[in-house]
Amino acid sequence: MTTPVCTSASDAATRSLPSATYPSFTSYVRARQPVLLRTARSLTANPSDAEDLLQTALAKTYVAWERIEDHRALDGYVRRALLNTRTSQWRKRKVDEFACDELPEPEPVPGQDTDPAEQQALHDAMWRAIMRLPARQRAMVVLRYYEDLSEVQTAEVLGVSVGTVKSAVSRALGKLREDPELGLVR
Repeated sequence: MTTPVCTSASDAATRSLPSATYPSFTSYVRARQPVLLRTARSLTANPSDAEDLLQTALAKTYVAWERIEDHRALDGYVRRALLNTRTSQWRKRKVDEFACDELPEPEPVPGQDTDPAEQQALHDAMWRAIMRLPARQRAMVVLRYYEDLSEVQTAEVLGVSVGTVKSAVSRALGKLREDPELGLVR
């Protein structure tokens, strides 16, 4: 014995509607199904998923049929049910996690410390050395190298000439090169 195959889940939904309880619901679904199905298809990537989504939203609408006061706003109600159902499905989607014996570590870059503690120690030492600079030199170094301003922009911000910025930054970099704390990490 062969089982008849349904051509479309949405056709099956309209055939199996309980018309005895809510005949207005049955007529609404028959009249508006193509439009609602287009809306469902715009929310999903797969036509089969769209049909399932529409059927779920219509089931929710059927349950609330007596509570819906304005039957002129049914399309909006069903669209909201479609959107809420799709959002719930999206939030509940399964994220696959795979257990492995070892955690994948990033490949070390040649010539660069990969130890985060070493990098943090160097960062802290650099800031301590910068804080030991005179205020004017410190401001110019920070603007030039941390804020990534050009020499002209730095001069404008501080209200000095470009030559002053060049000479002060040069002296500050010389002091940083001679800093004993930074000499240990080179």
